[in-house]
Amino acid sequence: MKKRCMGILCLIVVLAACNAGGKKEEPAPVAEMDPVSYAFGMIMANQFKGSGMTFNYDSFTQGFKEYYEDLDTQLSFDEALSRAQTAYMAVYEEQSNQERQKGITFLAENAKKDGVLTTASGLQYEVITEGSGPRPLASDTVQVNYEGSLIDGTVFDSSYEYGEPIEFPLNGVIPGWTEGLQLMSEGSTYRLYIPSELAYGEQGASVIPPNSTLIFKVELLKIVKE
Repeated sequence: MKKRCMGILCLIVVLAACNAGGKKEEPAPVAEMDPVSYAFGMIMANQFKGSGMTFNYDSFTQGFKEYYEDLDTQLSFDEALSRAQTAYMAVYEEQSNQERQKGITFLAENAKKDGVLTTASGLQYEVITEGSGPRPLASDTVQVNYEGSLIDGTVFDSSYEYGEPIEFPLNGVIPGWTEGLQLMSEGSTYRLYIPSELAYGEQGASVIPPNSTLIFKVELLKIVKE
């Protein structure tokens, strides 16, 4: 899940209690629209976009209006906060479990493919190009090019987009990288298939959902000498 702006989240978390789907209506013509209110609506929606939450928009608006204007509300703030958190966590856990199961299924099928090898930890790798240089130790710093994607093909990070390789200590990254790069000789290009427990686990990271299996194409350019 993405990190939320806490000021806005505190304002809108009470609204998450009503998580039933709402009806869709035709948008108002621009000339009739209050652009400032519309802008705040977009900003609030951005906080939950991609979270899997759904809302009854009539209840959403009612809850906002009554609380913002200090009118009588149907829930206390503590009740609303508890209900919102419960609904949010239910969606979070469902998505997390689904992602984990998708990863398990993917890796089981992937392991059957020619050229895919599996280590004792569950890490899978595929040799694209085998280099002839030395292999790094976990204590080494390495320089690499890489592209990371989810199992649905969504690319979430790539050094190619930065236009230059990156350097990092091998013992300062996710376990799947620490293990996988030690299998590679300098000059090699491998594809790593990393189970969630060797990646970001239940926490996820930025655009990476919890319990995601990750795929990395990695070029080990060199072991950096200090």
